[in-house]
Amino acid sequence: MTTVAITFAEVAEQIQALLAALAQAQDDGRTEDLVALYAEDGIVDVPGLGTFAGVNALREAFAGWAPTVPQRHIVTNTLVTDWDGDSARATSDVVFVQRGDSGWAVATVARYHDTFRNADGTWTLARRSMEFIG
Repeated sequence: MTTVAITFAEVAEQIQALLAALAQAQDDGRTEDLVALYAEDGIVDVPGLGTFAGVNALREAFAGWAPTVPQRHIVTNTLVTDWDGDSARATSDVVFVQRGDSGWAVATVARYHDTFRNADGTWTLARRSMEFIG
């Protein structure tokens, strides 16, 4: 049996693609698509709102947070650390903007602390802890 080594560049690219898919699904209000990007036992910890564990809790939380006005999570400065073929960690900055009567405005600035899992070539988000900035 031949094992193919995964490179840091491949891990970073796959994590970046997953982060983009997560943000777009959330901003579009596509709850099922969003939840499908999490591990079955995935966890999201949001200060002030609580910790949501498992796909059912995540589905309920994200459905409750579905956008009522246009919004965007702008995820940037992603630093992938502690990676191998099965798991990775990354820290990203996020700017959350919403469009209101006066146009687009920054609603929140935060940092994501994420842990990812790779199963059979598919990366999912296993844990997200948020830290609000300012």
